[in-house]
Amino acid sequence: MDAIYISSQLILGAVAAFLAIFLWPKIRDAAWMLIIFGTIVAYIETVYSLLKIFGISSDDFFMIGSVSLISLILPTIRTIFFIAAFTIMIYRQSRNK
Repeated sequence: MDAIYISSQLILGAVAAFLAIFLWPKIRDAAWMLIIFGTIVAYIETVYSLLKIFGISSDDFFMIGSVSLISLILPTIRTIFFIAAFTIMIYRQSRNK
């Protein structure tokens, strides 16, 4: 079951990241660029967490107390990109009314 989960996360994340990178040069909209960045960071987070599971990467080189800095930054920055993108979209919609 874990193999199916890992495979699906890697494959679907890779497709999303590939499409985001493919779309990147065609888009000049700030909100869409932030969505693209968030998608790429989400895939980086997936790959990094799998590297930790397999023991290829470790968290102990940047620590804040008992929390790894990378494990804290990756999910946070992805969410910040999405929040910023949605805020821009909401602002544009409210400005047009």
